[in-house]
Amino acid sequence: MASGTAEPEHVFKFLLVGDSGVGKSSLLLRFATGNFEEDQQATIGVDFKSRVVDVGGKRVKLTVWDTAGQERFRTLTSSYYRGAHGIVYVFDVTRRETFESLGEIWMHEVSMYSTIEDSIKMVVANKTDLGSQREVGTQECVEFAKKHGCLYVETSAKGNVAVEQAFEELVIKCLDTPALLGAPGSGKGVGLGGAGGQAGGAASSCCS
Repeated sequence: MASGTAEPEHVFKFLLVGDSGVGKSSLLLRFATGNFEEDQQATIGVDFKSRVVDVGGKRVKLTVWDTAGQERFRTLTSSYYRGAHGIVYVFDVTRRETFESLGEIWMHEVSMYSTIEDSIKMVVANKTDLGSQREVGTQECVEFAKKHGCLYVETSAKGNVAVEQAFEELVIKCLDTPALLGAPGSGKGVGLGGAGGQAGGAASSCCS
C-alpha cells in the first residue's frame, strides 16, 4: 500500500476504539509515520492523523481518529463516531478483559453513535509480539469477529506486524461498498502524505 501526495479520489474516516492501553495510539503512529514509541502516553480526548494511500489503483485519503479509552472521556468522544466509514475495535491479546469489553461496551457505543449504517467494522488483536502472555486465542477471536460481522486481523504495533494490512483491508472493503462511496465525507479532497511500515505475516480473516 503505497503513499502519495496527489489529490485522492476518495476520503475515508476511520475510528479506533477500545480500552485504554490496548495500543490504539501506537497503531495509529505506526501506520501514519512508521514509528513506534515505547512510552506512548494515553490519549486525552481524541487525536487523529492523515495519510494518503494507493489501494487497487485508487488514491485514498485516510483520516484515522484515535479515541481515549477511559470512561471519563466517553461523552467527549461520542461525536467523533459520526461520519466514520470504518470502525476498528482494538484489544490487547494479553488482557482478556479488553477483549470482553468490545462486546460489552464498545459495540454498544458504536451502535448508539455511529451515523453510517454500512460502515465497515474490524476487530484487531494487538500486541501479538507478547505471544507467551496471550490470554485470548485466535480461533475465539475469529468466531467473535464473524458473529459480529467484522473483519479480523492480528497485529503488533511494536513489531510492525500487519498494521499496513489491517488498514488496507479496511480500504478495500470500503471501496467495495457502494453506499460508502457516496457517504458524507467520502468525496475528493487534498490529503497529507505519510510514511508507513511494511506489513508482516499475521492471522487475518474477512468475516463480514
